[in-house]
Amino acid sequence: MKPHQKKTLVSSLVNSNMELIKIKLAISTFLLINSLKSYMNPYQTEKIRGMLLGMFIGDALAMPVHWYYDTKAIQQDYGPICNMEAPKEFHPNSLLHLSNTGGHGRGKQYGSIVGDVILKGRKEFWAKPKLHYHHALQAGENTLNLQCLRVLLRSSIPDYSADRFLPAYIDFMTAADTHQDTYAESFHRDFFANWAKGKPAENCAGAEDHNTASVGGLVLLPPVLVKSMGDWLTIRTQLRLTHRSPKLEHYAEPVMDLLQKLLQQEYSAGLRDQTLEATQPLGLHLSKLIEEADRKNWQDQDVIGPIFSPACYIEHSVPSVLYLLAKYETDAEQALIANTEAGGDNCHRGALLGALLGAAGGTSVFPSRWIEQLHDKTAILEEIEHFIETLH
Repeated sequence: MKPHQKKTLVSSLVNSNMELIKIKLAISTFLLINSLKSYMNPYQTEKIRGMLLGMFIGDALAMPVHWYYDTKAIQQDYGPICNMEAPKEFHPNSLLHLSNTGGHGRGKQYGSIVGDVILKGRKEFWAKPKLHYHHALQAGENTLNLQCLRVLLRSSIPDYSADRFLPAYIDFMTAADTHQDTYAESFHRDFFANWAKGKPAENCAGAEDHNTASVGGLVLLPPVLVKSMGDWLTIRTQLRLTHRSPKLEHYAEPVMDLLQKLLQQEYSAGLRDQTLEATQPLGLHLSKLIEEADRKNWQDQDVIGPIFSPACYIEHSVPSVLYLLAKYETDAEQALIANTEAGGDNCHRGALLGALLGAAGGTSVFPSRWIEQLHDKTAILEEIEHFIETLH
């Protein structure tokens, strides 16, 4: 081979090697970028969207019959549940007039945490027997805890922290006319009773009792799960801002674990099996219960009511949610209707059930009419998208 031919061959080999190196570098860069994206956001975007939207849907659907314990009265007042409706002013099972306006639980209405500190100008409604807890809300409008979820979504942009959430929560709750609801759960009243005494905001959560360990305490956790990429210490810290309850934490952790698994899966197959697996740390035997219910042709109200109380207590509400999820799997419409018609604290159960259903199947599992019926649909959808945009 002549010298000039050798030179040409060497040059050609060098160029080929350089091209190969460039290709390998491009592939490595692509894989690295996608690996970093996965690390930064391990969750499916559509499932985050479904999780959050499902919470607002589950709450708004149940709102008119929230705290009904007479399920026959649900049918008498609203008929079979199909759409989001406005509440009737008369509520046959309302105990609003027996609720403590100065703190948690039942009690006298001498205190004015309700009226002066939160729910300004609305204390008078708490004295009226049989008044609907949410009498001023319109069809498709969300209850107070879901309004607080929106506060958390907004305050988590660009990043979540307890220091960002607490001032936003306090401002929202103590300002006039930020929402139209009349009722505030015990934990809100406890928090602001302590805050009004001058306690630091991070220490204002009330001590545990049966009113504190309630399913409403889980409503603010799903966005924190997403922002913290499932870090339980961060999630638990958020929970402790409003609820000092070891019992609530015990039930919250396996539910958040299930939610995280569903968000990570591109497709969530075998939802019943995944749900039943999540019940193991809680010592539940839902598989046997579902088999018995099928064998005896039980209705959902033969389970939620006689076996699990429809009330807010966490040891009953979480099993109720997981039972409905395991039974109906991705049939979100029937699952949320069943939850609504079971009465009790169906709003907060509905929010949690909606989160799990949306995390399993995305927004498409929900009837489009329910999305359209949300009172604040446009604002809610925008807030969800803004939240998601900060994850990339």
